[in-house]
Amino acid sequence: MLDTVQPRPQPQAGVPPNHLAAEFAETLRLAVPLMLTQLGQIAMITTDLAMIGHLGESAVAAAALAHTVYFVNFTFGLGLMSAVSPLAAQAFGAGDPKLIRRSLRVGLWVALLISLPMMASPLYGEQILLALGQVPQSAALAQRYLNGLAWGIAPALGFIALRSMMSAVNRPQAPLWITVAAIPINAVLVYALIHGQFGLPKLGLLGAGLGTTLVNLGTFLAALAIAAWRKPFADYHPLARLWRIDWPLMRQLIAIGAPISFSLLLEYGLFSSAALLMGLISTTALAAHQIALQVTAVLFMVPLGIGMAATVRVGHAFGRGDMVAVRRAGLVAAVLGIALVSALTVAIILGRYELGRLFFGRSEASAATVELTATLLVVGATFFIGDGLQTIIGGALRGINDTRMTLVFAAIGYWCVAFPTAWLLAFHTGLGATGVWVGFSVGTFVYAGLLILRFRMLARRLME
Repeated sequence: MLDTVQPRPQPQAGVPPNHLAAEFAETLRLAVPLMLTQLGQIAMITTDLAMIGHLGESAVAAAALAHTVYFVNFTFGLGLMSAVSPLAAQAFGAGDPKLIRRSLRVGLWVALLISLPMMASPLYGEQILLALGQVPQSAALAQRYLNGLAWGIAPALGFIALRSMMSAVNRPQAPLWITVAAIPINAVLVYALIHGQFGLPKLGLLGAGLGTTLVNLGTFLAALAIAAWRKPFADYHPLARLWRIDWPLMRQLIAIGAPISFSLLLEYGLFSSAALLMGLISTTALAAHQIALQVTAVLFMVPLGIGMAATVRVGHAFGRGDMVAVRRAGLVAAVLGIALVSALTVAIILGRYELGRLFFGRSEASAATVELTATLLVVGATFFIGDGLQTIIGGALRGINDTRMTLVFAAIGYWCVAFPTAWLLAFHTGLGATGVWVGFSVGTFVYAGLLILRFRMLARRLME
């Protein structure tokens, strides 16, 4: 079932003979800034952890616990904000500037309204962590970090809504430049608030969280200013009647975005369970798993950017009623993703030992961990391909507002296939840590395959 805004058919110009080449070029033009923006976000998180590392191992452990609490909430909001992109892209394709403005407006309202209850969990993070059996000292330190982070949820979600609108009108560069500018500002501000430099108070972990919140607020205000005063965004009058809540469109955004949120939470839960499984195997397995997962997480920004571009390109075609272009946009995104992900996969396999040594060094004591990391990266290469495909095809399905079945497929792929297979292979076949990653790869390929079949079926149905 499609939860769709009915596309507004538009007179179509003749399809140029090089339409596939043009589609590749447009998809890549959108995807590259989106990839780099996501990498910039990772760079800021990594910078924060590096700064916190100077406070000692206990601070790093507390930050890891705090991120677990924080990102469960933030992931839910991220899914809802993802719905702004298809709504605005369809409006752009249909030539409806009013609907572009309305899509952004409901996104900003949802960001504000959900951030208020979402703040409750981080602000009670210590109690949550104690209930989960964490050490009181670590839980208390994590709470200090969360006390600073919690206030940044609303502006962070608001920035994602603005970024989604900007990408939907083919202008993804502005959020990239804002993110690039924010990276050094974030580093200086977090350092200053942690250690009390430049006349600022010495706040430790609280300062790290507060610095991130201030940067989130700054990026949001910068994006809002650009949307309000710089062309072409200003032509849509994005802040007009901002005080009005568009309830019908808000319900539609929630109907599209909520399944995305729950799909992301299913995925987040799977990888959280992976760490628990590795912990049951050995400390070496857990360490190797964390590094292999971090490598794939960084490279995942490539298919994620293509998936975001697929949402926009498919949404444009759907909005203008060009169903042939809907299928073409999805196909091109998938082919482009397979090509880039395959190239990255080869690079991972060739450099797997060096990546392990980069984190664990070259000592004899770390040799076993490096060897296991290299093995997991080989197995993880297949997982990386499957995960890239599901992200890209999932993005294409969002472009036609089809998200409910994505949630069903995520439940099947991750929890009916991946987790049971990982458990069986890890503990009943002697494969150990390798078995966990094989199970996840199998489940992810099942998920990706179901999404591909779904997109092909819907594209064919739309063309009838």
